[in-house]
Amino acid sequence: MRSEVITVRTGSRPTVRDITSEAERFVSGQGDGLLHVFVPHATAGVAIIETGSGSDEDLLTALDDLLPADDRWRHRHGAPGHGRDHVLPAFVPPYAMLPVLGGRLALGTWQSICLVDTNGDNPTREVRFSFLPG
Repeated sequence: MRSEVITVRTGSRPTVRDITSEAERFVSGQGDGLLHVFVPHATAGVAIIETGSGSDEDLLTALDDLLPADDRWRHRHGAPGHGRDHVLPAFVPPYAMLPVLGGRLALGTWQSICLVDTNGDNPTREVRFSFLPG
């Protein structure tokens, strides 16, 4: 298995950051296999969604509706409402597994691999790509 960690700047606001190009570079020329994408953080996740057409903002809006950043959370360190960030990975898991065929990601036409980060307290994240040859 081949593995690599990249650093992604997410900033101080909730964000959906497309990391497809980084994943494509990682699997380029690797043949057939599986790509595992993992975010080793308790307050971030990985989603396979369409980006650039408003879906990324729609996802953040839906997460705000589902997990409001208010004082209802028992987990209270960090910014107000930070407890919701620790619940996020139950809804947007911290990993995804994707097929790789001929050294290329087998994504659908409008699918992108996205890092979802609602925690503005941590402006940078690590993402681990691991390739398991077929």
